[in-house]
Amino acid sequence: MTRRLRRKLSHLGKKKEIVDSNSEISDGGCLHLNTIRDIDWTALPNDTAFKLFSYLNYRDRASLSSTCRTFRLLGSSPCLWDSLDLRSHKFDTKAAESLSSRSKNLQKLRFRGAESADAIISLRARGLREISGDFCQYITDAIVSAIAARHEMLESLQLGPNACERISSDAIKAIALCCPKLRRLHLSGVREVSKDAINALAMHCGHLLEVAFMESETVDEMALGNLATIQFLSFAGTRNLKWGVASQVLSKLPNLVGLDVSRTDISLSFIRRLMSWSENLKVLFVLSCPVFEAEVDNDMVYVHKGKILLTVFNDIFKAVASLFANTTENESNVFSYWRRLKIRDRSLDKIVLWIEWVLSHSLLRIAENNQKELDVFWLKQGTKLLLYLLQSTEEEVQERAAAALATFVVVDDENATIDSQRAEAVMQNGGIELLLDLAKSCQEGLQSEATKAMANLSVDSKVAKTVAQIGGINILASLARSMNRLVAEEAAGGLWNLSVGEEHKGAIAEAGGIKALVDLIFKWPFTNDGVLERAAGALANLAADDKCSMEVAEAGGVHALVMLARHCNFEGVQEQAARALGNLAAHGDSNTNNAAVGKEAGALEALVQLIHSQHEGVRHEAAGALWNLSFDDKNREAIAAAGGIMALVSLAQSCSNSSQGLQERAAGALWGLSVSEANSVAIGQVGGVAPLIALARSTVADVHETAAGALWNLAFNPGNALRIVEDGGVPALVYICTKSLSKMARFMAALALAYIFDGRMDEIAAVGPSSDGDIKSVTLHVVKKMSLKHIETFVCSFSDSQTFATVITSSAPTALTQVAEVARIPEAGLLRCSAAEIGRFVAMLRNQSSILKACSAFALLQFTMPGGRHATHHMSLLQNAGAPRALRAVAAAASAPFEAKVFAKIVLRNLEHHPREAN
Repeated sequence: MTRRLRRKLSHLGKKKEIVDSNSEISDGGCLHLNTIRDIDWTALPNDTAFKLFSYLNYRDRASLSSTCRTFRLLGSSPCLWDSLDLRSHKFDTKAAESLSSRSKNLQKLRFRGAESADAIISLRARGLREISGDFCQYITDAIVSAIAARHEMLESLQLGPNACERISSDAIKAIALCCPKLRRLHLSGVREVSKDAINALAMHCGHLLEVAFMESETVDEMALGNLATIQFLSFAGTRNLKWGVASQVLSKLPNLVGLDVSRTDISLSFIRRLMSWSENLKVLFVLSCPVFEAEVDNDMVYVHKGKILLTVFNDIFKAVASLFANTTENESNVFSYWRRLKIRDRSLDKIVLWIEWVLSHSLLRIAENNQKELDVFWLKQGTKLLLYLLQSTEEEVQERAAAALATFVVVDDENATIDSQRAEAVMQNGGIELLLDLAKSCQEGLQSEATKAMANLSVDSKVAKTVAQIGGINILASLARSMNRLVAEEAAGGLWNLSVGEEHKGAIAEAGGIKALVDLIFKWPFTNDGVLERAAGALANLAADDKCSMEVAEAGGVHALVMLARHCNFEGVQEQAARALGNLAAHGDSNTNNAAVGKEAGALEALVQLIHSQHEGVRHEAAGALWNLSFDDKNREAIAAAGGIMALVSLAQSCSNSSQGLQERAAGALWGLSVSEANSVAIGQVGGVAPLIALARSTVADVHETAAGALWNLAFNPGNALRIVEDGGVPALVYICTKSLSKMARFMAALALAYIFDGRMDEIAAVGPSSDGDIKSVTLHVVKKMSLKHIETFVCSFSDSQTFATVITSSAPTALTQVAEVARIPEAGLLRCSAAEIGRFVAMLRNQSSILKACSAFALLQFTMPGGRHATHHMSLLQNAGAPRALRAVAAAASAPFEAKVFAKIVLRNLEHHPREAN
């Protein structure tokens, strides 16, 4: 016999062991790369090759089979095709016919939807023993009858948990007539289970052991007494049962061991009757039964003559442990204890497996209902139950447990809010490690549900940190590359939630997550809104980081996101794509992504088009993206050329009753576009002044800032300045200047008022009224006088008479610095003024109005403060505009106010100590 050594080949993934006869072993028992290359994989023993194939999903199995004749023969071996899970694949008649040659030995099949159910017949798998389907609401009697007629060897049929609304008792009779070997029948949502249907099962299915008629309207109670072979029965969620009749009939069933009446209207008296009358009954489930729970008290006996009652009130672990002998020390871990038993009782095994099945179904349903009164149950034992079910030997139980974990932790799905206590309970009991292990499973159904649970739990920052620490990011990045859409979608969702944390963005990039997310957009058609929305959402979060934003662009993210914005019609996808483009454009000072987005064909046109969306979230993100993009000179003009001005003015006109965020961004985008004088004039001409004034009347500081900023830019043009006055903008600006909680908003409102009344508007006003009508209620002179007074009040709010007096007499550096720090508005250092604007401020220094001199000196102080983003740029423009002479004149003028003199001195000092911008 040839001696073979077992080795682990890490490059195969999942650390699976394979057998190899080569005796060359590297340090640590792993094969050297050269050895791996020299292996003749086609010469592996058949049992090893079959094991290798079994770890692959169907798509990878087919790919490996196509590589050579040997693997093609091995890949088509019947032992690899005894089970099929087609839920995540498009399975129609054509696909079934292509698989039919490999399905002769098929015994277990899982499918999803009516089309897949209809195609099962074309598989020609007459030996099928188990069929399980979900999303069965459109499956008809005819389909079920045809499936039953073609599969007389069927032992298990499960359809649910969605309601089978189009299946009637006729289908149940067809199943009974065609499938005499049936042992298990689970149906959800069949409206009426008639006497004839139940009698047909009793007459023709002599091996029937397990029946579930869940979520039904009515079930014939008397006929149930004919199901003499039944051991396990479930009516969970079924309504309108006559419990007086049902309890009498059920208690006489000779073999009934387990009964599930969860989520029904059964009362305490009938529970006691069942516990007392039924001789062989061992387990009675009464989970989430409102009538019973309202009547029960703490004195209720939950274990009675060998029968256990499982409710949300009693200790389920302890109750189940009572089924075993000598398990006192294992009460809290009874399921693990049972799995470790070397000598097993077959009848007890059936009971425990059924208990797991019922628990997984019921806990998922309870989680979906999200009842607040069950908080104590979830924290006390519900979470631990789900985690033990994750370790079940039954894949379907594991899936439902993972689905329940994903569901019960969510408090508000719309706002992505989770219950932090429940999330922490999962984490503290080792749930994250369990979910990660399942996510690495070769079963894609398990991968999908486990990944979804991990994604939802990762909304909690503590859980997200744990996921990252134990390698979850690498696993999610790998799963995002899956060819299974459901797996890829949930993995992208997990990366989306993890990318919220700044500390995880770099790790996602290092794990290849950015490339995987971009590839998802190219891989899946635009009809797959779930995977595309999650991929775009994750990229949007990652793009908020400067370094990651560059990696997104390098990976082709700009083109991918623009594709979504242009061609995908799903609002969630559009919203996240626009947000991602906006975040990419937000780093204009540190990388070239802002310009890159603007250069991408169709990008600006797509974002302008999204401004017209009926969905507020889409409009919000599109406006934000255009705002960020407008900081680039070329983008600014291109947005206007694409119709952006009219779109944004229309948005500003319509958003007065919308969210504060949308109002802020609508005004912000117009503020960005209005930096260009041509755009500023165009905004005024198409009616943009009035909606900005309306937004300026908001009570929200953030809206004040953007509206005042836009009006400041517009007021640079004398025609717009007159429109602001005529449309009642002065009182709105005065309000912001004096009342806003934002210093930045007050500053820009003061500048807007200064622009309006520095004398340039006078010539236009003297010609006559504008096309909109006469200036209302007050004369221009009165409005000007009021505005200048409030500008003075604003500027003086930054003064201190004692410190100012010191500066006037000595110009001491310490005093100048002290005044400058008190007067600094940090956000103002982000503003970038053009040469024309700087020239206008210099002109104001020479204005006869002492208030305008002070306002101008105060503004120039903000623009030239050390550390300001554009301070060097402003210094250069001031030098070119002859500002030093004007500033010295103000500082020396006896008639100039103290504020103007002091601020002028500080600006002069800034000019002297700051290098000029290179030409």
